[in-house]
Amino acid sequence: MKFIGVFFLLLITQIALSQKNLTWGIETRTKVGFLAAHHNTLYHLPNSLASAQELSFFIQPNGSKQWHIDYKKPLIGITAFAGSVSNNEILGRYYGIYQFIEFPFIQRKHYRLTAKLGNGLAYGTKEYDPITNPKNTAIGSHLNALICIALKNRFVFNRHQLSVGLDITHCSNAASKTPNLGINLPFLSLGYGYTIGESKTIDSIKNYTQQNRKFYYGATGILSQKEIYPTGGKRYPVYAVSLFSRYLFKPKVGLELAFDIFSKQSNLGYKTDIQKNQIDILQLGVFAGYILPLDKMHFILGMGVYIRDKYQPDMFLYHRVGMRYFMNNGLFFNVVLKSHFASADYFETGIGYTFNYKSK
Repeated sequence: MKFIGVFFLLLITQIALSQKNLTWGIETRTKVGFLAAHHNTLYHLPNSLASAQELSFFIQPNGSKQWHIDYKKPLIGITAFAGSVSNNEILGRYYGIYQFIEFPFIQRKHYRLTAKLGNGLAYGTKEYDPITNPKNTAIGSHLNALICIALKNRFVFNRHQLSVGLDITHCSNAASKTPNLGINLPFLSLGYGYTIGESKTIDSIKNYTQQNRKFYYGATGILSQKEIYPTGGKRYPVYAVSLFSRYLFKPKVGLELAFDIFSKQSNLGYKTDIQKNQIDILQLGVFAGYILPLDKMHFILGMGVYIRDKYQPDMFLYHRVGMRYFMNNGLFFNVVLKSHFASADYFETGIGYTFNYKSK
């Protein structure tokens, strides 16, 4: 999980080094919400409102690159998070930092409707302990991934911005340690932002040509780990290979088709009364996903189905959401959450290569 948020840092650094006189600013935000008990073993946890404070630093691209224009010059930045999660005695408080990108959907002179996507790390002051904290059935680790999705109404007056938003903040460790039902916090938020530096807008030239519309082929090697129930059980390694084909239809639209091979060693601990070998636990799947390309970073969201799964420890469908960062030589780094609907399976961390890649 240490890799979560690294890709956004790479993107922010790239923008900051490649442009001068950036538009930048700060924003503070107050959030009030509640703990969503999405499983019956969590019903005893909510006992008060959840509240949080955020402080964000943001920059805005100046339009010198094509993707700036394609995405209407989104805000990119870093947010510090601190708050309660509805039960301080059992769940404690959470402190985190995450990187975000905020896409504008509607832009007027004094109004903007935006969507914010962010991920990073959060530290919870209390975790599950069979002796000292057995009622914490949500989180089994202090360090967790943090994901934030928000919809905001921004009202702009020169350098000042007032905003009202709805968001969901999620914390979990992706099954690296049980229990891991996770914490889901719907929030209503009120924010104030101030733009400090402003740059002159540069209009880039449309350069998305037919040569971008082609199939790319490659492979991704994945390494991870997973802990299974009962709580405090053994932690197993996960090995996987994904053979993919990708096609970029437009600057903001792409498709990925993949054939997946999973060797999830935790399957050895499933139905222990049955003797198994490495061939027995091998899972095969086919996957289709939507690609949202953003310069060297690609977001991926999709669903797959197991076509070979002898013991079926989970449901027959699996899902992916995450990102990849591409280098100039065809290599890319992969950090993706694999899940079965709302149940996290593990983080797919790895390195991939595009065989027919050609640098611009």
